[in-house]
Amino acid sequence: MNSIAPWLASVALLAGCAVGPNYQPPQTVMPGGWAGSSVTSAPVELGAWWRQFNDSKLTALVDEAIKANLDVQFAEARLREARFTRGVIAGGLWPAVDASAGYQRSHSRQGQAGEQNLFQTGLDALWEADIFGGTRRNVESTEANILAAQEGLRDVQVSLAAEVALNYVQLRGSQQQIVISQENLRAQRHTADITRQRFNAGFVSGLDVANADAQVATTESVVPVLQTSAQQSIYALSVLLARPPADLLNELAVSGPLPVTPPEVPVGLPSELLRRRPDIRQAEAQLHAATAQIGVAVADLFPKFSLTGSLSWQADRLSSGADRSWSFGPSVNWPIFQGGSIVANVHVQEALRDQAYITYQKTVLAALQDVENALIAYAKEWEHHKSLNDAVVANRKAVELATQLYTEGQTDFLNVLQSQGSLYLSEAAFVQSDSSLSQDLIALYKALGGGWED
Repeated sequence: MNSIAPWLASVALLAGCAVGPNYQPPQTVMPGGWAGSSVTSAPVELGAWWRQFNDSKLTALVDEAIKANLDVQFAEARLREARFTRGVIAGGLWPAVDASAGYQRSHSRQGQAGEQNLFQTGLDALWEADIFGGTRRNVESTEANILAAQEGLRDVQVSLAAEVALNYVQLRGSQQQIVISQENLRAQRHTADITRQRFNAGFVSGLDVANADAQVATTESVVPVLQTSAQQSIYALSVLLARPPADLLNELAVSGPLPVTPPEVPVGLPSELLRRRPDIRQAEAQLHAATAQIGVAVADLFPKFSLTGSLSWQADRLSSGADRSWSFGPSVNWPIFQGGSIVANVHVQEALRDQAYITYQKTVLAALQDVENALIAYAKEWEHHKSLNDAVVANRKAVELATQLYTEGQTDFLNVLQSQGSLYLSEAAFVQSDSSLSQDLIALYKALGGGWED
């Protein structure tokens, strides 16, 4: 036993070291501000950004989706897998003890042995000292994988919240388009009735009647397409909530207004993306895991020291004296020659680390691009929205004047057709712009990494 003590002291002395590179967070240079307009660098509450639309139905849909969505449940299962995997790897830091027991009954016709009983039991123990830190590096890697899985769950929540909101906005946009079409249909049918009366009185030709009926039919043809789009949006929302596609039809079939969007949005600073975007945080965790795997590979270059022990008991009767034996001692295993495979594996892990770093850099750049794209789209859509509003006001006035002049016989029917067609197009475009504003804002919140809370 005295000969084992120095060996144990050496193991304890070396157990604190771990080969391979220590992980250092990447140093990323971020822009000082955003190029997009209509934004401020003030901090914004992004955890539940959908509440800022002040639409109770949208809030309820997103909140339910985060609890029930199947992609979220899948990501949660992957997180549990990563946590239990860490336990599997960490078990290598502790001694392994196996117990065994057996019974045999034998019979021999030769000699005087006759029938014999044999009872056996024993314990075997093995502890591989993690002197060079290979197992600890592996545990470090699995802990980084846990963080990556956690950020993967958050990334799913970010995408899910945006997907629910986008489908909801598309639904409300289609419903508002239907409302606009129906309002224009009423006006166009009224004009067609006036035209038919004037034709019967001999004031206009049959061409005007045909043109009026054609305009009504053209507008009518748009409604089924919009109804299809609206119903498909409801189906998509139902599936996102892990429900059958038609489950929300009765609840969402009634037309509702589009969510209101503000003209200016606080977005914070670009540097905040590094801590806010789950995909960036996930890429960094994966870089950490890949770096730790280099240490796992390097540890294979060094000898492995183990302590083994066994205790056995054997007897022909449970009540009689037993034959006992035990053994205990250290062992070492050092791969002297492996054809260069261990060194090659180290280089493989280094290349994987480099790939993870490149992926991290690409993720950061893509995140910056996402935000800038959303910012410019949101800012320019507001300009588009203002011009369309002016166009709607002017076209409504033009329709009133053209209808009045036509009724009085002071202008031809072509001016009425043109003014009504222009009004319908501008109103439809205005509603579409409302929808685009909401969608651009949703894209901005998603690009900023909103949609999760600790």
